[in-house]
Amino acid sequence: MRRAEAPRLIDVAEAAGVSLASASRAMTGRPGISAEVAAHVRRVAEKLGYEPNLHARGLAGGLVPTIGLVVNEIGDPYFAEIASGVIRSAGLESRSVQIAQAERAPAAELAQVRSLVRQRIGSIIIAGSGYADATSERAMSKALTEFAHAGGRAAVIGRHNLPVDAVLPDNHAAGVSVGRHLAELGHRRIGVVAGPEGLSTVADRLGGIREGIRGTGAALTVVPQDFTREGGMAGAAHLRGTDVTAIIGLNDAMAIGVLSELRRHGLRAPEDLSVVGFDDIAVAADVAPALTTARIPMFEMGRHAVALILRPASDEPRTVTTDHELIVRESSGPPAKA
Repeated sequence: MRRAEAPRLIDVAEAAGVSLASASRAMTGRPGISAEVAAHVRRVAEKLGYEPNLHARGLAGGLVPTIGLVVNEIGDPYFAEIASGVIRSAGLESRSVQIAQAERAPAAELAQVRSLVRQRIGSIIIAGSGYADATSERAMSKALTEFAHAGGRAAVIGRHNLPVDAVLPDNHAAGVSVGRHLAELGHRRIGVVAGPEGLSTVADRLGGIREGIRGTGAALTVVPQDFTREGGMAGAAHLRGTDVTAIIGLNDAMAIGVLSELRRHGLRAPEDLSVVGFDDIAVAADVAPALTTARIPMFEMGRHAVALILRPASDEPRTVTTDHELIVRESSGPPAKA
């Protein structure tokens, strides 16, 4: 008995009532077809069990429809959540994801992008803080512009100064919420364990914290450290014994490091010092005490980035701005009485 053949793209086109060219555009995310028609074609393809030949598609178009995702550190829960969102959305579009790690080094990040370009990857998403000084992004801007001219699609997450579509977490407003929360609790001497100077994420979150405490008489002591748990521990060691009554980690990994350092020296949160973070990574609710933090929708940011690269290219870069939510848990409270 003759085995049934796998459905072909022309079968999808006929079942969806569109031309073969339109079906191809729908399945590859190329321009020239409305979002509604593209969604209809993909639903029909899924119903028929159509599996696109990604290798053949890449050879035909010159670029492989794989998505290259460049992150600072895949072991960091922030980037792991973003990667999860990218992979989930890419899978729904029958696209694979290749992850490259830049280890928080600009030169390594640029090298990873150039490597993906050499591999004929069709789409690139870069996740991770850019630089407050736009001149620091010139080499990356040039590389992404050349990639776009060659037919590639690119988007960034958390970057302000690159000439491509961007998903931007509302870091400034999150900082306002964190600063205001501590000021309203009565804290007037607040320590901040910040990430490396010059990063836009650091500038945005710090700027928001300063706005949140403005007019309250509160003052900040800022200690730059690595964006890691170990960086948080080092910052807390520097601030421990000063007059601060609260410590903010500019991400949750740092804030968890702060909690660990305080615990090592017999200090409790919030009885002795309040501790607050940013991002709301999965373990933030499970540490002891549960961490107060500004929730950033990391999984959704990954999905937004995929949606941007699947849209037809536009003359001007598009921006999707996400919201935040202050999650008040057990690690913050009024300052200890003298």
